[in-house]
Amino acid sequence: MVIPTGERLAVSNDPDGLATLVQQLSLEAPTLVVCEATGGWERPLVAACVEAGLPIRTLNPWQVRDFAKATGRLAKTDQIDAQVLACFAQAIRPEVRPVSDAATRHLQALVRRRRQLVGWMTAERNQLSSCQDDRIRSSISGLLAHLADLCAALERDLLQAVKGDPLWGHHFELLCSAPGVGPIVAVTLIAALPELGQLSRREVTALVGVAPFNQNSGQRRGQRGIWGGRAELRTTLYMATLVAIRFNPAIRAYYEQLLDRGNGKWWL
Repeated sequence: MVIPTGERLAVSNDPDGLATLVQQLSLEAPTLVVCEATGGWERPLVAACVEAGLPIRTLNPWQVRDFAKATGRLAKTDQIDAQVLACFAQAIRPEVRPVSDAATRHLQALVRRRRQLVGWMTAERNQLSSCQDDRIRSSISGLLAHLADLCAALERDLLQAVKGDPLWGHHFELLCSAPGVGPIVAVTLIAALPELGQLSRREVTALVGVAPFNQNSGQRRGQRGIWGGRAELRTTLYMATLVAIRFNPAIRAYYEQLLDRGNGKWWL
Protein backbone atom coordinates (compact mmCIF):
# COMPACT_ATOMS: atom_id res chain seq x y z
CA MET A 1 0.00 0.00 0.00
CA VAL A 2 1.26 3.47 -0.92
CA ILE A 3 0.65 6.46 1.36
CA PRO A 4 -0.89 8.96 0.77
CA THR A 5 -2.42 7.74 -2.52
CA GLY A 6 -3.72 4.47 -1.07
CA GLU A 7 -2.64 2.62 -4.20
CA ARG A 8 -2.32 -1.16 -3.82
CA LEU A 9 -0.38 -3.71 -5.83
CA ALA A 10 -0.24 -7.48 -5.30
CA VAL A 11 2.63 -9.45 -6.86
CA SER A 12 4.03 -12.95 -6.50
CA ASN A 13 7.17 -13.51 -4.44
CA ASP A 14 9.30 -14.61 -7.38
CA PRO A 15 11.80 -12.82 -9.66
CA ASP A 16 9.12 -11.61 -12.09
CA GLY A 17 6.82 -10.37 -9.34
CA LEU A 18 9.66 -8.64 -7.50
CA ALA A 19 10.81 -6.97 -10.71
CA THR A 20 7.31 -5.61 -11.25
CA LEU A 21 7.11 -4.36 -7.68
CA VAL A 22 10.53 -2.70 -7.74
CA GLN A 23 9.72 -1.02 -11.06
CA GLN A 24 6.48 0.38 -9.64
CA LEU A 25 8.15 1.53 -6.45
CA SER A 26 10.90 3.26 -8.40
CA LEU A 27 8.25 5.27 -10.25
CA GLU A 28 6.77 6.37 -6.92
CA ALA A 29 10.20 7.57 -5.65
CA PRO A 30 9.36 6.67 -2.03
CA THR A 31 11.16 8.10 0.98
CA LEU A 32 10.72 4.81 2.83
CA VAL A 33 9.75 1.25 1.94
CA VAL A 34 8.93 -1.20 4.72
CA CYS A 35 8.34 -4.93 4.85
CA GLU A 36 7.81 -7.40 7.66
CA ALA A 37 10.36 -10.03 8.67
CA THR A 38 8.81 -13.37 7.70
CA GLY A 39 11.41 -15.99 8.48
CA GLY A 40 13.56 -15.24 5.44
CA TRP A 41 10.85 -14.87 2.79
CA GLU A 42 11.43 -11.12 2.81
CA ARG A 43 15.12 -11.38 1.85
CA PRO A 44 14.67 -11.48 -1.96
CA LEU A 45 12.51 -8.35 -1.73
CA VAL A 46 15.07 -6.55 0.41
CA ALA A 47 17.90 -7.52 -1.94
CA ALA A 48 15.92 -6.36 -4.98
CA CYS A 49 15.12 -3.01 -3.37
CA VAL A 50 18.73 -2.48 -2.33
CA GLU A 51 19.95 -3.18 -5.87
CA ALA A 52 17.41 -0.62 -7.16
CA GLY A 53 18.53 1.97 -4.62
CA LEU A 54 15.24 2.02 -2.72
CA PRO A 55 15.30 2.93 1.01
CA ILE A 56 13.91 -0.24 2.58
CA ARG A 57 13.61 -1.25 6.23
CA THR A 58 12.61 -4.66 7.59
CA LEU A 59 10.26 -4.36 10.58
CA ASN A 60 9.86 -6.56 13.62
CA PRO A 61 6.46 -8.32 13.19
CA TRP A 62 5.87 -8.24 16.95
CA GLN A 63 6.12 -4.43 16.98
CA VAL A 64 3.87 -4.10 13.94
CA ARG A 65 1.24 -6.39 15.46
CA ASP A 66 1.25 -4.41 18.71
CA PHE A 67 0.78 -1.25 16.64
CA ALA A 68 -2.18 -2.86 14.87
CA LYS A 69 -3.81 -3.80 18.18
CA ALA A 70 -3.20 -0.32 19.59
CA THR A 71 -5.02 1.20 16.61
CA GLY A 72 -7.94 -1.21 16.89
CA ARG A 73 -7.08 -3.44 13.93
CA LEU A 74 -7.64 -6.89 15.36
CA ALA A 75 -8.42 -8.73 12.11
CA LYS A 76 -5.53 -9.98 10.00
CA THR A 77 -5.57 -10.26 6.20
CA ASP A 78 -3.02 -9.43 3.51
CA GLN A 79 -4.76 -6.13 2.74
CA ILE A 80 -5.04 -5.19 6.41
CA ASP A 81 -1.39 -6.12 7.01
CA ALA A 82 -0.28 -3.92 4.11
CA GLN A 83 -2.28 -1.01 5.48
CA VAL A 84 -0.90 -1.53 8.99
CA LEU A 85 2.68 -1.61 7.70
CA ALA A 86 2.14 1.61 5.77
CA CYS A 87 0.53 3.36 8.75
CA PHE A 88 3.30 2.11 11.06
CA ALA A 89 5.95 3.54 8.74
CA GLN A 90 4.11 6.86 8.51
CA ALA A 91 3.63 7.16 12.27
CA ILE A 92 6.93 5.78 13.57
CA ARG A 93 9.26 6.71 10.70
CA PRO A 94 11.77 3.91 11.40
CA GLU A 95 15.32 4.72 10.47
CA VAL A 96 16.66 3.12 7.30
CA ARG A 97 19.62 0.96 8.23
CA PRO A 98 22.41 -0.18 5.92
CA VAL A 99 21.57 -3.57 4.40
CA SER A 100 24.20 -6.28 4.33
CA ASP A 101 26.07 -6.78 1.09
CA ALA A 102 26.20 -10.11 -0.76
CA ALA A 103 29.33 -11.32 1.06
CA THR A 104 27.83 -10.57 4.47
CA ARG A 105 24.54 -12.25 3.52
CA HIS A 106 26.51 -15.33 2.47
CA LEU A 107 28.35 -15.35 5.80
CA GLN A 108 25.07 -14.96 7.67
CA ALA A 109 23.59 -17.89 5.72
CA LEU A 110 26.54 -20.08 6.71
CA VAL A 111 26.10 -19.12 10.38
CA ARG A 112 22.36 -19.88 10.24
CA ARG A 113 23.01 -23.24 8.62
CA ARG A 114 25.57 -24.19 11.24
CA ARG A 115 23.11 -23.23 13.97
CA GLN A 116 20.52 -25.52 12.38
CA LEU A 117 22.96 -28.42 12.28
CA VAL A 118 23.95 -27.90 15.90
CA GLY A 119 20.27 -27.91 16.87
CA TRP A 120 19.70 -31.19 15.05
CA MET A 121 22.78 -32.69 16.68
CA THR A 122 21.52 -31.70 20.12
CA ALA A 123 18.13 -33.27 19.42
CA GLU A 124 19.72 -36.52 18.18
CA ARG A 125 22.04 -36.71 21.20
CA ASN A 126 19.02 -36.36 23.46
CA GLN A 127 17.36 -39.20 21.58
CA LEU A 128 20.47 -41.33 21.84
CA SER A 129 20.71 -40.89 25.61
CA SER A 130 17.26 -42.41 26.16
CA CYS A 131 17.14 -44.94 23.32
CA GLN A 132 17.45 -48.62 24.23
CA ASP A 133 17.08 -50.18 20.78
CA ASP A 134 20.46 -51.12 19.27
CA ARG A 135 19.39 -50.60 15.65
CA ILE A 136 17.96 -47.17 16.38
CA ARG A 137 21.03 -46.23 18.38
CA SER A 138 23.18 -47.24 15.43
CA SER A 139 21.02 -45.11 13.12
CA ILE A 140 21.28 -42.12 15.42
CA SER A 141 25.04 -42.52 15.77
CA GLY A 142 25.45 -42.64 12.00
CA LEU A 143 23.35 -39.50 11.56
CA LEU A 144 25.32 -37.72 14.28
CA ALA A 145 28.59 -38.56 12.55
CA HIS A 146 27.23 -37.22 9.25
CA LEU A 147 25.96 -34.02 10.88
CA ALA A 148 29.32 -33.55 12.61
CA ASP A 149 31.09 -33.79 9.25
CA LEU A 150 28.72 -31.25 7.71
CA CYS A 151 29.18 -28.92 10.68
CA ALA A 152 32.99 -29.19 10.46
CA ALA A 153 32.86 -28.37 6.74
CA LEU A 154 30.68 -25.32 7.42
CA GLU A 155 33.08 -24.13 10.11
CA ARG A 156 35.96 -24.39 7.66
CA ASP A 157 33.97 -22.35 5.13
CA LEU A 158 33.17 -19.75 7.79
CA LEU A 159 36.77 -19.34 8.87
CA GLN A 160 37.94 -19.21 5.27
CA ALA A 161 35.40 -16.52 4.41
CA VAL A 162 36.28 -14.39 7.43
CA LYS A 163 40.05 -14.71 7.16
CA GLY A 164 39.89 -14.06 3.43
CA ASP A 165 38.50 -10.57 4.02
CA PRO A 166 41.01 -8.02 5.41
CA LEU A 167 38.48 -6.15 7.56
CA TRP A 168 36.74 -9.27 8.81
CA GLY A 169 40.10 -10.87 9.48
CA HIS A 170 41.17 -7.91 11.61
CA HIS A 171 37.92 -8.01 13.59
CA PHE A 172 38.25 -11.77 13.98
CA GLU A 173 41.73 -11.56 15.48
CA LEU A 174 40.66 -8.71 17.76
CA LEU A 175 37.61 -10.58 19.05
CA CYS A 176 39.49 -13.84 19.57
CA SER A 177 42.08 -12.01 21.68
CA ALA A 178 39.48 -11.73 24.47
CA PRO A 179 39.41 -14.77 26.80
CA GLY A 180 36.08 -16.54 26.40
CA VAL A 181 35.62 -15.57 22.75
CA GLY A 182 36.37 -18.47 20.42
CA PRO A 183 36.35 -18.67 16.63
CA ILE A 184 32.64 -19.49 16.31
CA VAL A 185 31.60 -16.68 18.66
CA ALA A 186 33.82 -14.25 16.75
CA VAL A 187 32.41 -15.33 13.38
CA THR A 188 28.86 -15.08 14.72
CA LEU A 189 29.50 -11.55 15.96
CA ILE A 190 30.95 -10.50 12.61
CA ALA A 191 27.99 -11.97 10.71
CA ALA A 192 25.09 -11.11 13.02
CA LEU A 193 26.36 -7.75 14.28
CA PRO A 194 27.93 -5.89 11.35
CA GLU A 195 27.27 -2.63 13.23
CA LEU A 196 29.96 -3.59 15.77
CA GLY A 197 32.59 -0.85 15.89
CA GLN A 198 30.27 1.73 14.34
CA LEU A 199 27.88 2.28 17.26
CA SER A 200 28.38 3.27 20.88
CA ARG A 201 28.30 0.60 23.57
CA ARG A 202 24.80 1.66 24.63
CA GLU A 203 23.51 1.49 21.08
CA VAL A 204 25.05 -1.95 20.56
CA THR A 205 23.64 -3.39 23.78
CA ALA A 206 20.18 -2.11 22.89
CA LEU A 207 20.47 -3.54 19.38
CA VAL A 208 21.48 -6.98 20.65
CA GLY A 209 18.87 -6.91 23.40
CA VAL A 210 21.11 -7.03 26.48
CA ALA A 211 20.41 -3.49 27.71
CA PRO A 212 18.32 -3.65 30.91
CA PHE A 213 15.07 -1.70 30.82
CA ASN A 214 13.56 0.03 33.84
CA GLN A 215 10.37 -1.34 35.41
CA ASN A 216 9.42 1.66 37.55
CA SER A 217 6.01 3.09 38.38
CA GLY A 218 5.49 5.87 40.91
CA GLN A 219 7.39 4.95 44.06
CA ARG A 220 7.87 1.38 42.92
CA ARG A 221 11.31 0.43 41.61
CA GLY A 222 11.09 -2.92 39.86
CA GLN A 223 13.94 -5.12 38.79
CA ARG A 224 15.27 -4.18 35.39
CA GLY A 225 15.21 -6.82 32.68
CA ILE A 226 16.24 -7.40 29.09
CA TRP A 227 14.08 -8.30 26.11
CA GLY A 228 13.89 -7.89 22.35
CA GLY A 229 16.94 -7.52 20.16
CA ARG A 230 18.70 -10.31 18.28
CA ALA A 231 17.86 -13.42 20.26
CA GLU A 232 20.15 -15.85 18.41
CA LEU A 233 23.14 -13.56 18.88
CA ARG A 234 22.22 -13.05 22.53
CA THR A 235 22.25 -16.83 23.07
CA THR A 236 25.73 -17.06 21.58
CA LEU A 237 26.97 -14.24 23.79
CA TYR A 238 25.43 -15.87 26.86
CA MET A 239 27.42 -19.07 26.35
CA ALA A 240 30.60 -17.09 25.68
CA THR A 241 30.04 -15.07 28.85
CA LEU A 242 29.72 -18.23 30.95
CA VAL A 243 33.18 -19.25 29.74
CA ALA A 244 34.60 -15.76 30.23
CA ILE A 245 33.35 -15.63 33.82
CA ARG A 246 35.56 -18.63 34.54
CA PHE A 247 38.68 -17.62 32.64
CA ASN A 248 38.65 -13.84 32.14
CA PRO A 249 39.62 -12.07 35.39
CA ALA A 250 38.14 -8.72 34.32
CA ILE A 251 34.75 -10.22 33.44
CA ARG A 252 34.83 -12.40 36.56
CA ALA A 253 35.39 -9.32 38.70
CA TYR A 254 32.56 -7.46 36.98
CA TYR A 255 30.28 -10.45 37.44
CA GLU A 256 31.02 -10.46 41.15
CA GLN A 257 30.25 -6.73 41.28
CA LEU A 258 26.86 -7.43 39.73
CA LEU A 259 26.20 -10.08 42.37
CA ASP A 260 27.14 -7.62 45.13
CA ARG A 261 24.64 -5.14 43.70
CA GLY A 262 21.85 -7.70 44.00
CA ASN A 263 21.66 -9.07 40.48
CA GLY A 264 20.60 -12.68 40.04
CA LYS A 265 23.28 -15.37 39.90
CA TRP A 266 23.79 -17.34 36.72
CA TRP A 267 24.10 -21.07 36.82
CA LEU A 268 27.81 -21.88 36.62
